Amino acid sequence: MSDPILNSWQANAERWVATVEGEELESRRLVTNQAIVDAILKYRPKTLLDVGCGEGWLSRALSEQGIRTLGVDGVPALIESARQKGSSEFEVATYQDLIQRKLLPLGLFESVAINFALLDQEQTDALLPALKHYLKKLGWLFIQTLHPHVHSDDQPYQSCWRSGSWDGLKQEFTQPYEWYFRTLEDWVQLFSQSGYLLKELREPVHLKTGKPASIIFVLQS
Repeated sequence: MSDPILNSWQANAERWVATVEGEELESRRLVTNQAIVDAILKYRPKTLLDVGCGEGWLSRALSEQGIRTLGVDGVPALIESARQKGSSEFEVATYQDLIQRKLLPLGLFESVAINFALLDQEQTDALLPALKHYLKKLGWLFIQTLHPHVHSDDQPYQSCWRSGSWDGLKQEFTQPYEWYFRTLEDWVQLFSQSGYLLKELREPVHLKTGKPASIIFVLQS
C-alpha cells in the first residue's frame, strides 16, 4: 500500500476491528465472506498466506477447516488484534516487505489469498509477481475485490484513481484515501503479465440487490 492508504488503515485500525466484529458490513455478512472461503475450500490447499489479513477473520475461518495459515498485514494494531483471537499465526509485514522478500521463507505456501486488500496501483503491480516466490510450484492465488462493473457508477469505464470514503459505516472513520480502480480487462492483463493463469472467475451476487457483490479470481502460478 502507498503511504496514504497505509496511514489511513493505521489511524482506523480500532474502528475497523469494531466494524468486523460487529458484522456491520452487510455485503460481507451476507455474501463475500463465505464466497472467498468457499472458493478456497474448493481447491483444498494445505497451507495459505493471507496477505492484508486485517484482524485475521479469514485466517481463522480457514484454520478451522484444517488449512494452516499465516496472516500478514502492515498495520501492527490489526495484527495484535488477530493474535489475541488465536487459532492462527500472524506477522507484521507490509506489501513492500513482501515485494523485497523480507521476513518470510520463500516457496513455502500452496496458496495465497488477498481479500479486498489491493488498493494501490504500483504496489499491486509489483506485489502480484513477487508473491510467486512464496508459492510452491503450481500454487494458487485467490483474489477477491470490488466488482468493476458495479463500481463504475456514472464515470467512464477505465482504470484510474478514484476518491474513497468511509461513508455508510457506523464507526467514525477518518482519513479517507484514493484507491485504484481497474477494469476487468486490465485485471486479466495484469495477471498474465505477472505470470499467472486465470483458472476460475466467480461473481458472488448480493442476496438483496441481485447485483454482483464482488469478483473472485482464482489464479495458478
